Amino acid sequence: MRVVLDTNVVVSALIKPGGPEGLTLLFALRGQYALYVSASILDKYREVLRRPWFSRWLNVDDVQHALTSLEQTARMVHPTTTITISRDDPDNRFLEFAEASRADYLVTGNLRHYPRAHRSTRIVNAREFLKLLADPEE
Repeated sequence: MRVVLDTNVVVSALIKPGGPEGLTLLFALRGQYALYVSASILDKYREVLRRPWFSRWLNVDDVQHALTSLEQTARMVHPTTTITISRDDPDNRFLEFAEASRADYLVTGNLRHYPRAHRSTRIVNAREFLKLLADPEE
C-alpha cells in the first residue's frame, strides 16, 4: 500500500500521538505501509512543524526526531507534472506527489480542499485510512 501524508496529518500526529493521525504516522514509521515523500514535502513538514505557534505543543527534539524518522523510513519520489485541481495551491503539490508516487491513498485532515479521488489515489482522512489499513477489502 502506497501512502502520502498531508502536512496537517503529520502535525496532528505529533500533537496528539494517540489519535488517528498519530497512529497513521506510527504505522508508517513501523513499515506497515509504504510512505512516500519528496524533498519539497519534507521541506513543508519542516517549515510547518517549526512555526512558533506549534511550540506550545511540540518541543524541538520531538520534531527533529520525527523528521529524521520520516526521512529514514519514507521512500523518495520526484514529481514531474503540475496539477491545478485544488483551489488551495499548496494542496496541488500533494496531488502531484500522490500521482508521481502512484499512491493508493492521500491521507489528509482537510478533505474539503481535495476531490474524493485523483487518478488511482483515494483521498481519505486518518480515521478512514486506519479502517482501510485494518481491512483492505473495504
